[in-house]
Amino acid sequence: MNLHLSNADVVLMIALALGISLVLAFRLRTASWRSVVLEALLANAAAIAAVVAVELLLA
Repeated sequence: MNLHLSNADVVLMIALALGISLVLAFRLRTASWRSVVLEALLANAAAIAAVVAVELLLA
């Protein structure tokens, strides 16, 4: 399995991560900086998983 991510995929990951983190921030109303960091990591992992899944489905 050879997975090649282009620049457009990286831009999509960043956009998805920002969108997911905004949704999480509005829904959870976190107050501590640790929960904000955890939400950001969760959003990045979800964005990467979404882009990789689409790439694998289209391959």
